[in-house]
Amino acid sequence: MMVSGKFFLVAFGSFLIYTLFINFGYLNLMEAEIYNVYLYDPSGTQTDVSPLVYSVSSPEELIKAIAKDTSGVGIDACDGEPNVILYEATEKADQHRVDYALSLLHSDGEYMPEIVGNNTPEMKQRKEITCELLFIEIVAVGFLGIASVLFKEKQMGVIRVHVIIPLNKNLFVFSKVFLFLLTDLVFAVLMTLFNIGISETKSILPAVLIQTAILSLIVAFVGFGCAMLLKDFKQFSLVYLVTALFVVTPIFLAANTSVKVTWLAVHPFYHVYMGLKNAFFGMPVTNPVYYICVVCTVIVFFGMVNLVFRKEMGREG
Repeated sequence: MMVSGKFFLVAFGSFLIYTLFINFGYLNLMEAEIYNVYLYDPSGTQTDVSPLVYSVSSPEELIKAIAKDTSGVGIDACDGEPNVILYEATEKADQHRVDYALSLLHSDGEYMPEIVGNNTPEMKQRKEITCELLFIEIVAVGFLGIASVLFKEKQMGVIRVHVIIPLNKNLFVFSKVFLFLLTDLVFAVLMTLFNIGISETKSILPAVLIQTAILSLIVAFVGFGCAMLLKDFKQFSLVYLVTALFVVTPIFLAANTSVKVTWLAVHPFYHVYMGLKNAFFGMPVTNPVYYICVVCTVIVFFGMVNLVFRKEMGREG
């Protein structure tokens, strides 16, 4: 059914489009440039300044430079102490910008910036966008895929046939979830290999696959349940739209911008997304509470899906 519904073709097409976008579009559009640093020091108190620093002749010129280059960092040292001026972004990014700017005032190594990772700017961008596209593929395409397959099988009477087949009814649920899980794992391997590289993939792949499996199972169970509870694909389309707008959008706003959404602390998909993102950056989740919650969630979802599936068999029979 997945083959006839062209699910594998759609997944492979998504992989090709994502890979082409990352390598020939995103990296060129989002090419990272070093932060410009502007210094106003009329008395020459800073005696060991890096040649990367741009000197300005007045406070007004310093403000104009920062206003024009909003990602740049200004330093006012008119009183002998460097005072940093910048446009705020995210807290961590602002701290990195400050550390970098102050390090340029001490080219002899007296002030060393904090080292936060070994990733080059390009590799950091590759990991971020690969993680985001993998998350979108599983949540959006995977959720839609399992529901479309199940709705088609309901129309063909497949569930009615399972009522009389002398097999464990759990096998139907297990077979569907397992196939989508396997597909998502293969997709994650291909995305990581082709967009991050073999050398980086070897160290992060196990953690990435664990988080991918967690996300895939949750999405598959939710999609399965919706397909059993709703009458047709038109009703499911509204649920799909709500999922895309109110599940995915807040997560990306909070994770990739300065927007802070306080209720995300209780948003399950946010924690799974951050687990996936940390896995890509070599910081796998080690908190046992996280995995205990995941196991409990999967068990509860499996029980709920089995319940709604048996009710659907009762209606079909």
